[in-house]
Amino acid sequence: MVSGQPKKAEDWVERAKAFYAATGKEIALAEFTNARGQFVQDQQYIFVMDMEANMLAHGMNQLFVGKNFMEVKDSTGKKFVSEIVKTAKEKGVGWANYEWADPVTKQSRPKTLYFEKVDDMIFCCGTYRETPDLSELDLL
Repeated sequence: MVSGQPKKAEDWVERAKAFYAATGKEIALAEFTNARGQFVQDQQYIFVMDMEANMLAHGMNQLFVGKNFMEVKDSTGKKFVSEIVKTAKEKGVGWANYEWADPVTKQSRPKTLYFEKVDDMIFCCGTYRETPDLSELDLL
């Protein structure tokens, strides 16, 4: 695991919550969906779902907004989104571990996600748990 990344995910959710409190729902969700905005950096970004797993904002893929993710499974078949929603409803905060395709390497990698329930939404930020060896990639 790259040192500090889970803490960074937690910090990003805290920043997103503060931005939401300061600007309101409409402006915050628009900024969270802005791929060039302040809540997207490299492969780390904020996404927000409602309590039924409908995507309200997504920093990496705005085409996800408006789609329901309740039945989405990770690379191993785990229904991690439904687990996130269940935990958010029961506890309000939590962590989820799952496998997800790295957009750079296209390989499935372990990912950890921090989430918090905020009003009727779930603010999320994930981080890959290990750094890929980019020397093995054909970058040309």
